[in-house]
Amino acid sequence: MSSDLTGKVALVTGASGGIGTALVEALVERGATVVATSRNHQNPTTPGRVHHRQLDVADLESLQPFVAQVIDEFGSLDLVLPNAGIAHVRTLPEIDLTTWQETLTVNLTAPFLLAQAALPDMVNRGYGRILFTSSAAAFVGGFVGPHYAASKAALHGLVASLASNYAPYGVTVNAIAPALISDTKMIDENQDRIAAARIPVGRLGRPQEVADLAAAMLTNGYLTGHVTLLDGGIHPR
Repeated sequence: MSSDLTGKVALVTGASGGIGTALVEALVERGATVVATSRNHQNPTTPGRVHHRQLDVADLESLQPFVAQVIDEFGSLDLVLPNAGIAHVRTLPEIDLTTWQETLTVNLTAPFLLAQAALPDMVNRGYGRILFTSSAAAFVGGFVGPHYAASKAALHGLVASLASNYAPYGVTVNAIAPALISDTKMIDENQDRIAAARIPVGRLGRPQEVADLAAAMLTNGYLTGHVTLLDGGIHPR
């Protein structure tokens, strides 16, 4: 068991999904205390170093006070992983303004606001890690739709801007871009078999593999400004 993150406090949104659950587990295994949020969670705390909180990231006005509360309660916020996302499959004619705005609110604006709220404390302490959850769709369009692809691609510009501006303060900013990961509710079992045939490694990715890569990125202080694609070799770059 690695202790690279011992004593660090992490915030993971979207912690009830397959990738979110794996991220929480990976951070705890490496010594971090984790505030794990989900939209419908009702249990305020659980024993150990995982503290569950209810948070709807679409409620944008709640995000800054929530981050302030975490810092007040735990003394710091070292790692921010805005993992919560929304992915309604739509063709272009099916995307109305409400769908477009909802997607950007959850996938782009909420991660921006969480980072914005956490950065002053990170700068003051000379340490911080921000890791956004993007998607391979940001590179290739994907099957969810242009609203989803655009929301994830915009995160890459955010990574570039924040990374260059905050690197001198000991803060790294990166994103991980998974594709075709099992247990994410984005593809069903029938699509699993079809998708696996397209993947050079011959199978879907596992949430734990996403989490392991995320942990490696979070513990590397020389890595910043990068979007790392994790897709089993489908789109070599």
